[in-house]
Parts: sequence; C-alpha cells; structure tokens
Amino acid sequence: MITRIVKLTIAPSKKEEFKSIFITNKEYIRGSEGCLHVELLQDKKYDNVFFTYSKWEGEEFVEKYRKSELFDDVWKKTKACFCSPPEAWSVDELFSL
Repeated sequence: MITRIVKLTIAPSKKEEFKSIFITNKEYIRGSEGCLHVELLQDKKYDNVFFTYSKWEGEEFVEKYRKSELFDDVWKKTKACFCSPPEAWSVDELFSL
C-alpha cells in the first residue's frame, strides 16, 4: 500500500472552482481500481493551498488512474486553477496507530 500526497497551490480567485471540481469527482476517484481512501485538505495559514491525500493498494493502481480518462478530465480542469506548479509525493506508511 502507498499513500499519495499532492500539494496544489490554487489561484485565490479559483478556490471555489477547484473545490467544486473535487466535490464533483471525489466519488469517481475513490471508485478507481485500487483506491482505498481519498481526501482533500486545506492549509490553515494559506487558504489557497490544498493537499490531496490518497491511499492506494500499490503504485501500479496510481499509474493506472493517472492514465485514465477520469484523471485527464479532472487534471485538465484542475490545472486551470493553479498559480504555481503542483508538488507530489508517494510515501510508504511505516507506523500507524
């Protein structure tokens, strides 16, 4: 299992549009093969900085999702909201309580 964290810095004027894109597509993303969990987090200090936090059965499922029509559609709409490039990390969980 892997966890994927993506930092998205959104233009302040596009925050509501971005949240709407996520709300509209979150169930579809979660329904992607191998996706175990997905959530959207918002930074407390900079309210135009968001993080997607998702858990996947393995890297191959992330890659399959990234090659899907759903990802292409969501990413194209999301990219139009950026004010700086996204940052992404795939991490392994070492400990959890």
